[in-house]
Amino acid sequence: MTADIAQHLAAIQAEMAARTDRGQVADYIPQLAAVDTAQFGLSVVLADGTQHSTGDSAVPFSIQSISKVFGLAIALGRLGDQLWTRVRREPSGLAFNSILQLESEDGIPRNPFINAGAIVTTDAALARRAPREYLAELLTFVRTAAGDEDIHIDRAVAKSETETGHRNFALAHFLKAEGNLTNAPELVLGAYFHQCAIAMTVDQLARAGRFLAGFQRLIAPERTRRINALMLTCGHYDGSGEFAFRVGLPGKSGVGGGILAIAPGRASIAVWSPGLNAQGNSQLGTEALEMLARRTGWSIFG
Repeated sequence: MTADIAQHLAAIQAEMAARTDRGQVADYIPQLAAVDTAQFGLSVVLADGTQHSTGDSAVPFSIQSISKVFGLAIALGRLGDQLWTRVRREPSGLAFNSILQLESEDGIPRNPFINAGAIVTTDAALARRAPREYLAELLTFVRTAAGDEDIHIDRAVAKSETETGHRNFALAHFLKAEGNLTNAPELVLGAYFHQCAIAMTVDQLARAGRFLAGFQRLIAPERTRRINALMLTCGHYDGSGEFAFRVGLPGKSGVGGGILAIAPGRASIAVWSPGLNAQGNSQLGTEALEMLARRTGWSIFG
């Protein structure tokens, strides 16, 4: 298997390097607008602990919404199933930052991975603490999962998001008006923007996903299954069905161009390519994972 994985990654890297249509960066976040779309990294951690990587696997990037997976794990640890009274578990079918859906559904977000749902989840994980206390807990969790202390928040990205995240402020204020935020919107968003600004390499991110693949016991197995289920059905916003159809693995994307994908019991996989498709998911990252799932037979659908 080890030799096969190395060969698969080399073949995928070569094919991705030849692509000319690489998608568009998330230019609505100024710090992400200048990222070079020529970059590509892919890393796989197997059940036996071996890790195989290719491309720009040691280059840090902003994980953005992939951080919602780790925040959800903390919120579930704090609230348990009470969290589901504040956020649902259904695919959205609309853009990740839709205000229309939130208003039509009385301030209860459709799932914890769209922006409104992640804001509620952050509020739940924050509890009545200062944002810095929650962020310290989150970083500790991510560093423990990855087995790496060299994981930090990119302050410039956080500042950029704070200065331009007007739609997220609108979502937070609407949630507060509907009684679905405990803390003040500016405190929740302070935590949320800094959470999204965590910078990691694909090597680190693949290792951080090991608890979802069943290689680490950081949270209860039942919660691992639930997070994986939500990643499969909701992890790529209104492109989640297409990702499940093409790749067949639980996955969570971020507009920084990263994707964390899980082959339960087999592998934790991270890919990064900054150019996005129309749904805000990594264009080449999705294609690379489709190739990997096909070559390895790791799709959960057989």
